Amino acid sequence: MAPGLTESYPEAPHHFQKAVSKAIFPDGIKTSGQHPPLYNDLRPFEDFPKSINGPTVWKSEDYRTAPEKWVHRFTEEEILEMSEAANSFLSSSIPLTGISKANFKLPHLSTFLESIRSDLLNGKGFVLFKGFPVEEWGNHKSAVAYMGLGTHFGYFVSQNGRGHVLGHVKDVGDDPKQIDTVRIYRTNARQFFHQDDSDIVGLLCIARALKGGESDIVSSHHVYNVLSEERPDVLKTLTEPIWYFDRKGEVSEGEEPYIKAAIFYLEKGGNGRVYSKWDPYYVRSLTRFSDQGTIPPLSPAQLEAADVLEATCKRLALHMILEIGDIQFLSNEHVFHARTEYTDHAPPAPRRHLMRLWLATPEDEGGWKLPFHDSAEKKRGGIQVDDRPPVAPLDAE
Repeated sequence: MAPGLTESYPEAPHHFQKAVSKAIFPDGIKTSGQHPPLYNDLRPFEDFPKSINGPTVWKSEDYRTAPEKWVHRFTEEEILEMSEAANSFLSSSIPLTGISKANFKLPHLSTFLESIRSDLLNGKGFVLFKGFPVEEWGNHKSAVAYMGLGTHFGYFVSQNGRGHVLGHVKDVGDDPKQIDTVRIYRTNARQFFHQDDSDIVGLLCIARALKGGESDIVSSHHVYNVLSEERPDVLKTLTEPIWYFDRKGEVSEGEEPYIKAAIFYLEKGGNGRVYSKWDPYYVRSLTRFSDQGTIPPLSPAQLEAADVLEATCKRLALHMILEIGDIQFLSNEHVFHARTEYTDHAPPAPRRHLMRLWLATPEDEGGWKLPFHDSAEKKRGGIQVDDRPPVAPLDAE
């Protein structure tokens, strides 16, 4: 049995959210937030498959020269339908944090979006939309249409301790070396291969960098298979709940400042699929605790596993460049993504700017059965600090 599974852990409370005030949460649903896994539901390495098959396993060469398999340019009719829905929402008295699939109806486009959602969850796990008219619409209408589009894939969740449900990937001058407090999306530094605290992530390109800031993605199931063949010892380490993840101060009262977890999991129930949850910045930023002896430092095996995982992702990745008006949606269940370091244009030219969505897909709406106590909640995952209300700023702040 895996060493981490021989220990005894306190179980996270099994509870579901009570009704919340719409005066605070306009759509009536609160982000669940970060939680440790249900340790008793975790499985030893011996229970994991030797290899994974199916549409979630893909190679970069399958798509590098075949954009028709993963790129969709919005038609004039689709843009008109989104525009009319956005105008209708803008004329209502509903705040942007109250937008939902019910009040952003897309009667014709919705059938196509449902097929894309299914492919994100259970297929290749990524799509690139082109031709979203951000320059014509401006940031406000673009944000409405983008969030409205996102509601057809999942429920938006808070992305930080300030309640941002519309995030902004933009260099605001934070120091990327201060990884114990700084979120890397607010810098121009390279983002290593990782997954976010949501089921689906969306990125809408508002402005490009002068140089860099390009996207890489890879099937985590393909990475799993390669590691199983080349480095089963590394894969075993990645399945053990011996990894501490930093919460960088985005913590509710009474919660611990870190979470102990694994990187690869099995879904709950029989024949569960392999699910992954990883961000090296959150693992390497904990020296303030390990130096004090509060938690153990990363072992040589863990350090090697993190390096091998990154190198394997980089070797197998599909590279893409997001142009203005492109929207990338990715699965956080079975796709790792990364970003190259970038340099912005000199002022007064706009800085690189992506609007970001984190979307949740609960179990009863086709979501994966995750070994976390909030798996069945509408807005599972995300980052929620106490009862901080959601906000949807139109730019970085």
